[in-house]
Amino acid sequence: MESVTIRNPGMYWDIAANIHFPPDFNAGKQYPAVISNHPIGSCKEQTSGNVYGAALAKAGFVVIVPDASFQGGSGGQPRWIEDPEQRVKDYRDVIDYAQSLPYVDANRIGILGICGGGGYSIKAAIIDKRIKALVSITGVNFGRLMREGFSNFDPVGALQGMATQRTAENDGTEERTNIFLPASVEEGKAAGITDIDVLEATDYYRHRCPAVGSGTRMLVSHATSAVAWDAFAFAETLLTQPMMLVFGDKPGGFGAYRDGMEIYGRAASKNKELVVVEGWSHYDLYDNPVPTGIALDRVIPFLKSHLDEASVSGFAKAAE
Repeated sequence: MESVTIRNPGMYWDIAANIHFPPDFNAGKQYPAVISNHPIGSCKEQTSGNVYGAALAKAGFVVIVPDASFQGGSGGQPRWIEDPEQRVKDYRDVIDYAQSLPYVDANRIGILGICGGGGYSIKAAIIDKRIKALVSITGVNFGRLMREGFSNFDPVGALQGMATQRTAENDGTEERTNIFLPASVEEGKAAGITDIDVLEATDYYRHRCPAVGSGTRMLVSHATSAVAWDAFAFAETLLTQPMMLVFGDKPGGFGAYRDGMEIYGRAASKNKELVVVEGWSHYDLYDNPVPTGIALDRVIPFLKSHLDEASVSGFAKAAE
């Protein structure tokens, strides 16, 4: 694995990323590449890197795993902004970088995202046809979540609160961040939290896989763009790439089951696959060896099939 910095064109900071290489990597050859994108509040060292990135590299792909701007090892101020449009821009900038690498086949690039990173990856595929195959792992439409559960189903009230906070910060008040999760599962249960996604997220981020770059937080005054954003807009006409959607059948409050079914039905893709992992939940698909193994047994052949030279050539001709 190699850690790199990627210039963010038009911005004043770099994107931090890890590149995972296939076994017996030969820089004189060209490989298909996958951009693997972390969940909201996560970082490149967690599931997008240490589970899916590592497995895809072992299967023969060059895998680039970036940190979001304003988060983890990437630059950008103020910290902990969660801006969906910037996230999609980050992914496109990482694709620019991947295409500049002599050992990456510029015409064989796929994208994979987990949770919010899955929703962002869907939007990236809608607008960027350099992406030849798309995989969403327990993907979530963050805009929908912001308008619903994350705003207590009062998006206008949330926007008014964000406006008030931003005005206060302009007058010198300290920035305020929302911490997504309680300090422990026990604390969450004591506070009356029963949702499986929140409790299992707490177990994952606070206990199973803590990481320095994982913030699990969001700057309140800069969250307005997320409320008015939609990962799935224009999917009926513009989402045409081969697509695989993976999620568990134990639904939780973050809505991956619902969002997965919705985008499967709406996407214009002629080649789209649903993988519903029975008996498992959203966060089981982050690092539990059994359900992630089930997912990877489907994801790896899918990406190999659609990122081989013949498939990419056929896709390009069909798009002309």
